[in-house]
Amino acid sequence: MTDVQEYADVVQEFRGALNPGRLKLQSNSVIFKNMKTGKIDQFQSADVEKAQWLKRAKGFCLKLVLNNDTIQRYDGFKETDYEKLSSFVSKYYQTSLEKVDLSIKGWNWGNAEFKGNALHFFVDKSLAFEVPLTNVSHSTQAKNEVTIEFHQNDDAAVTLTELRFHIPTDANADTDPVQEFYQNVLDKADIIQATGESIVTLQEVQCLTPRGRYDIKIYPTFLQLHGKTFDYKIPYTTVLRLFLLPHKDGRQMFFVVSLDPPIKQGQTRYHFLILLFSKDDEMTVELNLSDEDLQNKYEGKLQKEMTGPDYEVVSKIFKAITTRKITVPGSFVGASHTQAISCSYKAATGLLYPLERGFIFVHKPPIHIRFDEIAYVNFARSSGSTRSFDFDVESKSGTVYNFVGLEKDEYGKLFDFITNKKLRVKNIGGKSAKKDYNDTMDDSDEDKGEHDAYLERMKDEGKNRQDDDFDDDSDSSDVSFNPGESGSDVAEEYDSDPPTSSTSDSDYTGGSGDSGSKSESGSGSEDEEKKKEKQEKKQKEKERREKEKKEKKSKSSKTVKEGTTRKRKTKKDPNQPKRPQSAYFLWLNENRSKIKEDNPGLGLIEVAKKAGELWKKVDDKTKWEKLANEARKEYMIAMEEYKKNKGSESPPPSSKQKSPKKKSPKKSANESTIGSGGNFKSKEFISSSESSDEDKPLKKKSKKEKKEKKEEKRKAKEEKENASGSEDNAEEAGGGGSSPAESDHESDAGSESN
Repeated sequence: MTDVQEYADVVQEFRGALNPGRLKLQSNSVIFKNMKTGKIDQFQSADVEKAQWLKRAKGFCLKLVLNNDTIQRYDGFKETDYEKLSSFVSKYYQTSLEKVDLSIKGWNWGNAEFKGNALHFFVDKSLAFEVPLTNVSHSTQAKNEVTIEFHQNDDAAVTLTELRFHIPTDANADTDPVQEFYQNVLDKADIIQATGESIVTLQEVQCLTPRGRYDIKIYPTFLQLHGKTFDYKIPYTTVLRLFLLPHKDGRQMFFVVSLDPPIKQGQTRYHFLILLFSKDDEMTVELNLSDEDLQNKYEGKLQKEMTGPDYEVVSKIFKAITTRKITVPGSFVGASHTQAISCSYKAATGLLYPLERGFIFVHKPPIHIRFDEIAYVNFARSSGSTRSFDFDVESKSGTVYNFVGLEKDEYGKLFDFITNKKLRVKNIGGKSAKKDYNDTMDDSDEDKGEHDAYLERMKDEGKNRQDDDFDDDSDSSDVSFNPGESGSDVAEEYDSDPPTSSTSDSDYTGGSGDSGSKSESGSGSEDEEKKKEKQEKKQKEKERREKEKKEKKSKSSKTVKEGTTRKRKTKKDPNQPKRPQSAYFLWLNENRSKIKEDNPGLGLIEVAKKAGELWKKVDDKTKWEKLANEARKEYMIAMEEYKKNKGSESPPPSSKQKSPKKKSPKKSANESTIGSGGNFKSKEFISSSESSDEDKPLKKKSKKEKKEKKEEKRKAKEEKENASGSEDNAEEAGGGGSSPAESDHESDAGSESN
């Protein structure tokens, strides 16, 4: 058996919360590390007075009772761990691991016994529950009952705040059982009572968190902050860490006290106590301690009278009394030659300190992030000035801390610090992680020689998008693209099927000046009707095109990608010789039946696997290799004869081969404007044919439109004839001409008579 036992998935019970951590049992000590806070609890194995094994709702519990009346409970063990723990405890801890049965009757009456720092409640001589009195914050006494109040724990999902015990009285008893019960609770409870004189009192100390000026009274077991409005009592057991941080201005010092659990003010929780001192201020204090206590209890770390700067005196007193180390900034020095970086968090300015084992931000709100709980960091550009950048820190629990407004000069120093601490940088992950550091510097457009992680990230995202776009383009088929699908404004505005008669040509080329003026004056209303018809046609054409677009898109989504063609299976010639079998298959054909007999119940796959294993074990394979070589030679001879016979035969014409299509020669621009019989087409048709595609079919006119067009041609022709006849009559009558209105009337009358 080893002298060390480790359990990674163990939780420690503390004030109603189960804190996950790692338990390490050594031959001379017991160590538990809290995975959430990083706090380490350690005590010697010689201090273990009793060890018990309890069954809980979720697993088993190891309970260790120490000789100073404290109790440690660790949950999360399995039933199989009992034998190993029992032998380990009996060998190294000079005690046995006792199994304790719990009462499950559910009664609420029984006997209360005070053992160590816990209250044990027994029902029918079996333990029902126990209450750690160190969790008690307050207790009150009534006539027949005692009320116990507990410390609140923000980490616990469900918190028990109060418990009442009804104690029956006996008139014949010498002592009052209620008073006795109440006194036992007070003796072991964690109730801070300011009794006696303080070791030292610091007057009017400036506090940033909680804000104000407080008198700090230091007692042997707790710290009292006494202000004008609020009063806080902080036990030294709740102090996790101490920090001494220089301000960026070089004239002030921060002294930070990390607390768990935090102090409360209403619904506000203060996890940090931040004191601010000036470097120039000095103090002289006299400690209310005897020489014996200074030497034995505090090991000479304190003097009866202490003199020096305020922050030095206070830090020495806190370090000696709380027995916690003081953390100071390490090797990091920023561009401003200080150990702090100015930035903002949630619209509040402050200072970020890169420490040797984490980051701390002061002061509003104070944040401490250890390196071992950081998942990755991220460099980002600021949305405002280009002379600053953002710095994001994401913890393994998913919490993101966004520090904004860091000066760009601090980038290189901070990046080098993070690289030395081997923290994961999100920006240079993935493809860019393979790049060399010098390559990334050469790619920078702004400052040569300066590494820019944000720029790398943007380049990677651009490449990824470009690759995605390329994939999308390669996936799309050319069938979905139709240049003539969208059409053109000219094709929509003009008619694509104009008449080809000589009368329309005369309209385009124009006749005499008089006839031209008459036709224009008489067709005003007809032009408006034509415009309306064209607008209606245009609207219908748009609707039709949109419908065709939707249909083509749906068809194109179902088409096969370009470049992927289905392979057609070629029919195998039955006269072609078969390939020879290898030595393994010749051996398998001869031994397959034997393998099946030796291994009944095997399927085809299992038989093949078994045959492969047996073939590997065959030592002499010359017989099968010889047969395989002979078969290969016969195959080569037969194949040569087959090729000769096949070459002499003329291959039959394939039914699937198609004759190449003959492309119709495209017409030239001049030919396209010439109609049948060598006549020129109208201007309207020329513009339409030039703007639209050559392969686009011409639009057919409806019967109504054709009829109206013919009627218009007939009227125009009659007007010309009437006009020429009226001019001849006027000349015979002595040259008197008729007015335009009369000529129009005559032409209309003539057309009506016709």
